[in-house]
Amino acid sequence: MSENQYRVMLVDDEPLVLSALRRVLAAPIRYEGRDYPLQVETFDSPAAALERAGEGEPFDLVISDYRMPGMDGVAFLKAFMERQPDAARIILSGYADLDGLIGAINEARIFRFLSKPWHDFDLTAAAAQALAYRALLLQNRRLADAVRVARGHISPEDYERQRLEEESPGITKVNWGPDRSVLLEPDE
Repeated sequence: MSENQYRVMLVDDEPLVLSALRRVLAAPIRYEGRDYPLQVETFDSPAAALERAGEGEPFDLVISDYRMPGMDGVAFLKAFMERQPDAARIILSGYADLDGLIGAINEARIFRFLSKPWHDFDLTAAAAQALAYRALLLQNRRLADAVRVARGHISPEDYERQRLEEESPGITKVNWGPDRSVLLEPDE
C-alpha cells in the first residue's frame, strides 16, 4: 500500500459492470470511523490482470467476477494468489453456484463472496473489511517473524528478505545464468 492509498484491481469481462464498480469505489470509503482511499485499476480480461499482477507492484485487494470467458474467477484468483499471495480477494457472481462458491473459498481463499447485483454499501463495507483483515494478517506475520528472529528460528537476513518480498513481490527473485552470472532479462 502507498502512504495514503490502497491499490485495488477490478476484473470483469463486462465493461458496464467494471464502470459501476469503479464508480462505487472511486470515492474514499469511510467505514467504522476509518478512511480507505482507493487507487483502482480495471481489467476486462483475466489474462491482462494477471500480467499486471506479475509486474511486481502489489495490490491490496482484487475483486473478480466469477463467470468470465477463457478463465473463471476461481482459476483467476488462484493464479493471482500465486503472484500476490497477500492481496485480499473478493469474488462477484450473478449466479448461485454452490460448487463454485466452495471452490472459491477452498482454492482461491477468498475473503468474501458478493452477489450481483450488489448494494453499494455491501460492496464498500466488504472492501473495507477485507483491507482491514489483510492489514491485521500482515501485522501478525511481522510480529511472529520478529519473535522468530529474536528466538533464533530465522535469521535477520531471512526476515528482511520476507519483508522486501511482501513490500515488492518478486524483488528477491534472481535469474541466474549457466555461468552463475545474474541475467537481467530471462530468456523467452
